[in-house]
Amino acid sequence: MIGRLGLGLAAAALAAMPILAKDAPKPDPKTEAMHVVQPGETLAGIANRAEVPRVLIIEANRLKAPYAVKAGQKLVIPRRRSHTVKVGESTFDIAMEEGVPWEQIAAASGLKPSAKIKPGQKLVIPTLAGNGELIPAPSISTDQPKGLPDTIAPAFAWPLKGQVRRGFSMPVGANPGHEGIDLLADEGTAVRASAAGKVIFAGQGPEEYGLTVIVYHSGRWTTTYSYLGKLTVKEGDKVKAGERIGLVGQTGLASEPQLHFEIRRNKLAIDPARYLTRR
Repeated sequence: MIGRLGLGLAAAALAAMPILAKDAPKPDPKTEAMHVVQPGETLAGIANRAEVPRVLIIEANRLKAPYAVKAGQKLVIPRRRSHTVKVGESTFDIAMEEGVPWEQIAAASGLKPSAKIKPGQKLVIPTLAGNGELIPAPSISTDQPKGLPDTIAPAFAWPLKGQVRRGFSMPVGANPGHEGIDLLADEGTAVRASAAGKVIFAGQGPEEYGLTVIVYHSGRWTTTYSYLGKLTVKEGDKVKAGERIGLVGQTGLASEPQLHFEIRRNKLAIDPARYLTRR
């Protein structure tokens, strides 16, 4: 059953108490990953309150001289993030969770991409700029909170034309459920990126997934393409919506040529049928 990557559903949602606008806390660049410029703010002032060098904010947002900012403008605040390796966690899992290619994480952490990791090991996570580019993690002595901005779902398109062999299902009791959809197609059929993004994994996934590509889109959204017979992209590649990322195969648990496709938000699998465009 596809489910090894499932990170579990929350037992219950926390009900947020309504906050009156006049009582809402003012945005604090010191803890934000994304700062909305307030009236009267300057870049120097934001950098000072964020405790992040001004040049890093300039580079992360590709600002042009004289580096003026205006009210309502969104600025990525680049921070040093870290990840502590958990028991049983693989480089595949980490790349997917952090939304950053493993090669970039390894480089930022001073490791070779082929290096083995162990529980308790701390890894440096490069910062993702607002335009999707990876920028060097700033040298800050204290770890800052993670903060990929939340965004609305991209306009996801079907990765190929094919009959749905198996749909999405939630886990019930001993049944682990099915965290995506399986689409039948002839071997060698092109599999295309459901939306524009950056390839954060391309290779042999967990045994049941076979050859797999994972694309990071925006905010906390990723798509997963498994059972592939061939990869046509590599980690770190930027892809456009509809661009070929691989070919249909019969790897992993596939008993016939097909594609296993997932959409995830906050690392949790969501029914793709809710987001895919009609066809």
